[in-house]
Amino acid sequence: MLIREFHADQWLPRPMDEVFPFFGDAGNLQQLTPSWLRFKILTPRPIEMRPGALIDYRLRVHGFPLRWQSEITAWEPPFRFVDEQRRGPYRLWVHEHSFQSIGGGSLCRDAESYAVPFDILMHRLFVRPDIERIFAFRRCVLAARFGPAPIANPSHEAAKTAGFFPRLDS
Repeated sequence: MLIREFHADQWLPRPMDEVFPFFGDAGNLQQLTPSWLRFKILTPRPIEMRPGALIDYRLRVHGFPLRWQSEITAWEPPFRFVDEQRRGPYRLWVHEHSFQSIGGGSLCRDAESYAVPFDILMHRLFVRPDIERIFAFRRCVLAARFGPAPIANPSHEAAKTAGFFPRLDS
């Protein structure tokens, strides 16, 4: 099984005590997902976020209806949490969300490890482009929700990490 990686960083000009609760509320995932996926959370809310919490979703990927279940496997507010697919289209999906206070705001990091069936064909044609489109949408939603990164002194560390930078590792 070939395991792929996707990493994205986004600096938001708000403190972690405002940013983390937004990410930590599973109900907000629907806002962070583009409408073309027709994403719907099926688990009744409110969802208590904790290790072992299961969350069920329904979505459409390229016209195909899918069910997805994720489990929260790590919950360490306000620094990180991890969700892992338990049922869904991937052979493996592990998504770590981490948060760091930096430059008067919050650096939000996403690290996904994933594997797909028929990797050679599916990854290049469908999966990677979809992941990149989803995170581009998410970047815009978060900038609108928390404010865009300000223009800063280019030597300032926050300016180096401001915005959205996918790191294409594999």
